Amino acid sequence: MPHTFVLVHGAWHGGWCWRRVADLLERGGHKVFTPTLTGLGERSHLLRAGINVSTHVADVVNVLKWERLAGVVLCGHSYGGLVVSGVAELMAPAIGSIVFLDAFLPENGDSMAALTSDAVREQLKGATERGELGVPPRPAAAFLVNEKDRAWVDAMCVPQPIGTMTEKMALTGARERIAKKSYIRAAAYPNPGFDKAYARVKADGAWRTYEVTGGHDVMVDMPERLTEILLEVA
Repeated sequence: MPHTFVLVHGAWHGGWCWRRVADLLERGGHKVFTPTLTGLGERSHLLRAGINVSTHVADVVNVLKWERLAGVVLCGHSYGGLVVSGVAELMAPAIGSIVFLDAFLPENGDSMAALTSDAVREQLKGATERGELGVPPRPAAAFLVNEKDRAWVDAMCVPQPIGTMTEKMALTGARERIAKKSYIRAAAYPNPGFDKAYARVKADGAWRTYEVTGGHDVMVDMPERLTEILLEVA
Protein backbone atom coordinates (compact mmCIF):
# COMPACT_ATOMS: atom_id res chain seq x y z
CA MET A 1 0.00 0.00 0.00
CA PRO A 2 1.51 3.36 -0.97
CA HIS A 3 2.07 5.87 1.83
CA THR A 4 2.70 9.63 1.89
CA PHE A 5 5.81 10.83 3.71
CA VAL A 6 6.57 14.40 4.78
CA LEU A 7 10.21 14.57 5.89
CA VAL A 8 11.33 17.66 7.82
CA HIS A 9 15.04 18.47 8.05
CA GLY A 10 16.93 19.77 11.07
CA ALA A 11 18.87 22.97 11.77
CA TRP A 12 21.29 24.28 9.11
CA HIS A 13 20.14 21.60 6.62
CA GLY A 14 17.53 21.66 3.83
CA GLY A 15 15.28 19.27 1.96
CA TRP A 16 18.43 18.14 0.08
CA CYS A 17 19.53 15.94 3.01
CA TRP A 18 16.59 13.55 2.43
CA ARG A 19 17.44 12.83 -1.23
CA ARG A 20 18.69 9.25 -0.67
CA VAL A 21 15.73 8.28 1.53
CA ALA A 22 13.24 10.01 -0.79
CA ASP A 23 14.67 8.12 -3.81
CA LEU A 24 14.30 4.78 -2.00
CA LEU A 25 10.72 5.51 -0.90
CA GLU A 26 9.69 6.80 -4.33
CA ARG A 27 11.11 3.69 -5.98
CA GLY A 28 8.73 1.74 -3.75
CA GLY A 29 5.78 3.73 -5.14
CA HIS A 30 5.36 6.08 -2.18
CA LYS A 31 4.75 9.83 -2.32
CA VAL A 32 7.44 11.91 -0.62
CA PHE A 33 7.61 15.61 0.29
CA THR A 34 10.84 17.09 1.68
CA PRO A 35 10.00 20.77 2.29
CA THR A 36 12.94 23.13 2.81
CA LEU A 37 12.20 25.50 5.67
CA THR A 38 12.29 29.28 5.11
CA GLY A 39 15.81 30.74 5.11
CA LEU A 40 17.59 27.41 4.57
CA GLY A 41 18.83 25.29 1.67
CA GLU A 42 17.53 26.51 -1.69
CA ARG A 43 15.42 29.04 0.25
CA SER A 44 18.46 30.57 1.98
CA HIS A 45 17.88 33.77 -0.04
CA LEU A 46 14.81 34.30 2.16
CA LEU A 47 16.84 34.60 5.38
CA ARG A 48 15.65 37.67 7.31
CA ALA A 49 14.97 38.80 10.86
CA GLY A 50 11.82 37.36 12.42
CA ILE A 51 11.91 33.81 11.05
CA ASN A 52 11.03 31.50 13.93
CA VAL A 53 9.63 28.02 14.64
CA SER A 54 6.12 29.30 13.81
CA THR A 55 7.35 30.29 10.31
CA HIS A 56 8.71 26.77 9.80
CA VAL A 57 5.54 25.17 11.16
CA ALA A 58 3.57 27.22 8.60
CA ASP A 59 5.94 26.01 5.83
CA VAL A 60 5.01 22.39 6.57
CA VAL A 61 1.34 22.99 7.42
CA ASN A 62 0.92 24.67 4.03
CA VAL A 63 2.40 21.66 2.20
CA LEU A 64 -0.21 19.46 3.92
CA LYS A 65 -3.02 21.93 3.15
CA TRP A 66 -2.21 22.82 -0.45
CA GLU A 67 -1.31 19.27 -1.44
CA ARG A 68 -4.49 18.04 0.32
CA LEU A 69 -2.51 15.39 2.19
CA ALA A 70 -4.05 12.91 4.63
CA GLY A 71 -2.75 9.96 6.63
CA VAL A 72 0.81 11.24 6.31
CA VAL A 73 3.91 9.85 7.96
CA LEU A 74 5.42 13.06 9.38
CA CYS A 75 9.10 12.76 10.33
CA GLY A 76 11.19 15.48 11.98
CA HIS A 77 14.98 15.27 12.31
CA SER A 78 16.76 17.02 15.20
CA TYR A 79 15.42 20.63 15.33
CA GLY A 80 12.63 19.31 13.07
CA GLY A 81 11.18 17.71 16.23
CA LEU A 82 10.06 21.20 17.28
CA VAL A 83 8.56 21.83 13.85
CA VAL A 84 6.58 18.57 13.64
CA SER A 85 5.33 19.06 17.23
CA GLY A 86 3.97 22.44 16.11
CA VAL A 87 2.48 20.94 12.94
CA ALA A 88 0.68 18.32 15.07
CA GLU A 89 -1.05 21.15 16.96
CA LEU A 90 -2.63 22.43 13.73
CA MET A 91 -2.95 19.37 11.49
CA ALA A 92 -3.33 16.32 13.76
CA PRO A 93 -6.22 14.82 11.72
CA ALA A 94 -3.96 14.70 8.62
CA ILE A 95 -1.15 12.82 10.44
CA GLY A 96 -1.28 9.04 10.54
CA SER A 97 2.14 8.50 12.09
CA ILE A 98 4.64 10.93 13.66
CA VAL A 99 8.35 10.12 13.82
CA PHE A 100 11.13 11.84 15.77
CA LEU A 101 14.51 11.09 14.21
CA ASP A 102 17.28 11.83 16.73
CA ALA A 103 15.14 14.84 17.53
CA PHE A 104 14.15 17.29 20.23
CA LEU A 105 10.85 16.42 21.91
CA PRO A 106 9.69 19.79 23.24
CA GLU A 107 7.17 20.35 26.01
CA ASN A 108 4.96 23.44 26.26
CA GLY A 109 7.15 26.53 26.80
CA ASP A 110 10.38 24.88 25.58
CA SER A 111 12.68 26.55 23.06
CA MET A 112 15.53 25.04 21.07
CA ALA A 113 17.94 27.21 23.09
CA ALA A 114 16.67 25.59 26.29
CA LEU A 115 16.97 22.06 24.91
CA THR A 116 20.17 22.23 22.86
CA SER A 117 23.83 21.72 23.83
CA ASP A 118 26.04 24.32 25.50
CA ALA A 119 28.13 24.51 22.30
CA VAL A 120 25.09 25.62 20.26
CA ARG A 121 23.96 28.01 23.02
CA GLU A 122 27.40 29.66 22.84
CA GLN A 123 27.09 29.97 19.03
CA LEU A 124 23.62 31.49 19.45
CA LYS A 125 24.92 34.01 22.00
CA GLY A 126 27.82 35.00 19.71
CA ALA A 127 25.60 35.40 16.63
CA THR A 128 23.08 37.48 18.62
CA GLU A 129 25.81 39.75 19.99
CA ARG A 130 27.21 40.26 16.47
CA GLY A 131 23.73 41.18 15.21
CA GLU A 132 23.67 38.30 12.72
CA LEU A 133 20.45 36.84 11.28
CA GLY A 134 21.53 33.23 11.72
CA VAL A 135 23.62 30.89 13.86
CA PRO A 136 26.58 29.53 11.84
CA PRO A 137 26.37 25.84 10.94
CA ARG A 138 28.17 23.22 12.98
CA PRO A 139 30.68 21.11 11.01
CA ALA A 140 29.46 17.77 9.67
CA ALA A 141 32.24 16.09 11.66
CA ALA A 142 30.53 17.26 14.88
CA PHE A 143 27.44 15.29 13.81
CA LEU A 144 29.67 12.26 13.09
CA VAL A 145 28.69 12.28 9.40
CA ASN A 146 30.62 9.55 7.56
CA GLU A 147 33.92 10.86 6.20
CA LYS A 148 33.14 10.68 2.49
CA ASP A 149 29.98 12.81 2.87
CA ARG A 150 31.37 15.47 5.21
CA ALA A 151 32.54 17.91 2.53
CA TRP A 152 29.15 17.68 0.77
CA VAL A 153 27.17 18.25 3.98
CA ASP A 154 29.44 21.16 5.01
CA ALA A 155 29.01 22.76 1.58
CA MET A 156 25.20 22.54 1.82
CA CYS A 157 24.64 23.74 5.40
CA VAL A 158 23.82 27.42 6.00
CA PRO A 159 23.13 29.62 9.06
CA GLN A 160 20.02 28.72 11.08
CA PRO A 161 17.61 31.68 11.64
CA ILE A 162 18.09 32.96 15.20
CA GLY A 163 14.37 33.14 16.04
CA THR A 164 14.02 29.38 15.52
CA MET A 165 16.25 28.87 18.55
CA THR A 166 14.65 31.43 20.84
CA GLU A 167 10.90 31.07 20.25
CA LYS A 168 9.09 29.26 23.06
CA MET A 169 6.71 26.56 21.83
CA ALA A 170 3.00 26.68 22.66
CA LEU A 171 1.95 23.02 22.83
CA THR A 172 -1.26 21.44 24.14
CA GLY A 173 -0.30 17.78 23.75
CA ALA A 174 -1.70 17.23 20.23
CA ARG A 175 1.42 15.22 19.39
CA GLU A 176 0.63 12.70 22.15
CA ARG A 177 -2.85 12.15 20.73
CA ILE A 178 -1.55 10.90 17.36
CA ALA A 179 -2.11 7.14 17.29
CA LYS A 180 1.29 6.11 15.91
CA LYS A 181 4.35 7.71 17.53
CA SER A 182 7.97 6.65 17.07
CA TYR A 183 11.39 7.80 18.19
CA ILE A 184 14.65 6.81 16.46
CA ARG A 185 17.90 7.41 18.37
CA ALA A 186 21.31 7.49 16.66
CA ALA A 187 23.33 5.73 19.35
CA ALA A 188 26.79 6.95 18.33
CA TYR A 189 25.88 10.64 18.58
CA PRO A 190 26.21 11.97 22.15
CA ASN A 191 23.35 14.29 23.07
CA PRO A 192 21.87 14.35 26.61
CA GLY A 193 18.65 16.00 25.36
CA PHE A 194 18.00 13.18 22.90
CA ASP A 195 18.94 10.57 25.53
CA LYS A 196 16.38 12.09 27.89
CA ALA A 197 13.67 12.18 25.20
CA TYR A 198 14.46 8.59 24.17
CA ALA A 199 14.33 7.32 27.77
CA ARG A 200 11.02 9.08 28.33
CA VAL A 201 9.27 7.61 25.28
CA LYS A 202 10.84 4.17 25.81
CA ALA A 203 9.07 4.03 29.17
CA ASP A 204 5.76 4.95 27.50
CA GLY A 205 3.90 2.04 25.88
CA ALA A 206 2.27 4.38 23.35
CA TRP A 207 5.61 4.94 21.55
CA ARG A 208 7.70 2.67 19.34
CA THR A 209 11.44 3.17 19.77
CA TYR A 210 14.40 2.28 17.58
CA GLU A 211 18.13 2.60 18.04
CA VAL A 212 20.47 2.81 15.04
CA THR A 213 24.25 2.70 15.06
CA GLY A 214 25.95 5.72 13.56
CA GLY A 215 25.93 9.49 13.59
CA HIS A 216 23.23 12.13 13.86
CA ASP A 217 22.50 12.57 10.12
CA VAL A 218 20.86 9.17 9.79
CA MET A 219 19.31 10.04 6.41
CA VAL A 220 22.80 10.66 5.00
CA ASP A 221 24.64 7.80 6.72
CA MET A 222 22.02 5.03 6.81
CA PRO A 223 19.32 5.73 4.19
CA GLU A 224 18.43 2.05 3.68
CA ARG A 225 17.89 1.32 7.39
CA LEU A 226 15.97 4.57 7.89
CA THR A 227 13.72 3.79 4.91
CA GLU A 228 12.97 0.35 6.43
CA ILE A 229 11.98 1.92 9.75
CA LEU A 230 9.82 4.60 8.09
CA LEU A 231 7.92 1.93 6.17
CA GLU A 232 7.50 -0.11 9.35
CA VAL A 233 6.02 2.79 11.34
CA ALA A 234 3.78 3.83 8.42
